[in-house]
Amino acid sequence: MEAISRPPLPPFTLESARQKVQAAEDGWNTRDPVRVSLAYTPDTEWRNRADFLTGREKVVEFLTRKWSRELDYRLKKELWAFTDNRIAVRFEYEWHDDSGAWFRSHGNENWEFAENGLMHRRFASINDQPIKAEDRKFLWAR
Repeated sequence: MEAISRPPLPPFTLESARQKVQAAEDGWNTRDPVRVSLAYTPDTEWRNRADFLTGREKVVEFLTRKWSRELDYRLKKELWAFTDNRIAVRFEYEWHDDSGAWFRSHGNENWEFAENGLMHRRFASINDQPIKAEDRKFLWAR
């Protein structure tokens, strides 16, 4: 495992778990695949919907594809539960496709962290809901 550390580190408290969730939300809202990938271990394991990935390079490829389809992506995460080195979150994000159709995606993630605070495992279950542009909730500027 690499020497880099990404606080807060496990074991998590309520405060440090909330900080970790906010840091993840902030990172994902950059829509920068390389920057986001650095929060994960080099050998990270992911399940995102029906996609199974291993390693940062695959994460970068996946996120690059994702954000080329999910335009004007805006995300909110909420801490659901935590224990020693694990955090569960619920989330919603909004995006539109290249035809201008808007969606709100809802889901849950289970995270497991290495001792250095990098996420080693991420398992996400996600459902998409078509919405009207006027029903959007997440309206902040990029």
